[in-house]
Amino acid sequence: MNISRFVLAAVFIFSGFVKAVDPLGGTYKIEDYLTSFGGFFSSLKPLAFYLAIALSTFELLLGLNLLFRIHLRRTAIFTLLFMLVMTPLTLYLALFNPVSDCGCFGDAIKLTNWQTFLKNVIILVPSVMLVLFTRKDKAVLLPHIEWTFVAVFVSIGAGVSVYGYNHLPMIDFLPYKTGTNIPESMYVPENAPSDKFETTFIYEKDGEQKEFTLESYPKNDTTWHFVDQKTKVISEGYKAPIHDLHITDANYEEITDQIIYSEGETWLLVMYDLNKASEEGARAAQKIFDKYKNTTAKFYAVTASGENEIQAFRLKTGVTYPFCNADPITLKTMIRANPGLMLIRKGVIVGKWNWRDIE
Repeated sequence: MNISRFVLAAVFIFSGFVKAVDPLGGTYKIEDYLTSFGGFFSSLKPLAFYLAIALSTFELLLGLNLLFRIHLRRTAIFTLLFMLVMTPLTLYLALFNPVSDCGCFGDAIKLTNWQTFLKNVIILVPSVMLVLFTRKDKAVLLPHIEWTFVAVFVSIGAGVSVYGYNHLPMIDFLPYKTGTNIPESMYVPENAPSDKFETTFIYEKDGEQKEFTLESYPKNDTTWHFVDQKTKVISEGYKAPIHDLHITDANYEEITDQIIYSEGETWLLVMYDLNKASEEGARAAQKIFDKYKNTTAKFYAVTASGENEIQAFRLKTGVTYPFCNADPITLKTMIRANPGLMLIRKGVIVGKWNWRDIE
């Protein structure tokens, strides 16, 4: 019983904590799930933030309860029920791959969908064992004391998430964490393996469609008519920790190298979606721009929003700093805030701040 209890406690405490420190990361992942499932699930996207906090808090509560033997019998049952839901779900993800990364350990550990399913199958074993062995287990604390512990554990889980949302994650598992040398993180070794693709051609003859490979398709046979082609990745090659950073200015010219290889300081105000960005935060960043605009330091606001949205945002907020564009997923990965401020010096990220901390 104790072996099962400690194994499950370690898994759930780790899983709950790495999600709790990064509630926006959990939100983005749940939104991906709801979008891929479609239909009714898509309508739940406004609740993704609250679902992310509830999930991380619940996992952390299960783990801490198991560790300290709080409501052990009840916790064992909830743990097994949780795994009986998650295991079939991860099997579905492994079979149909609606999202490439399950997010079960946040950004701390990346698992493929098949690895996640196998992990859940393994965890099912101690979950069942714990339920079987806790049938006659007696509580070690009085009920009201146990409920006090539960309240404390829930407060810890929710508190960590609220802190991460209002500031930044207390532990940054992202590739753009403070101290990262961006050019070094973008480097790809010469002999690094590249992605391998498989292309299939679909041809039709006499009303019948057939798939061919690149080597076997009817190149010179005019009786076959081309219909479509499909390309899929059969094996992924090496990817640098930072492999998707492309920033363009208002003239659609890429300025990424100017930023990461600059000898001076560059401030990046990251706002992945201007419609969701804090206007108060944007105005606070204006003070940083005004302070440094007559120095050698550079300042750019980076967004995935279009030109019309940028102009409307300028009118609403009165900001005057220059805007650039980048991919929204990249911007969400750079900093968990909207807006968030990043300081780069000689290609090294030397500081990151939530807009609430810009002052």
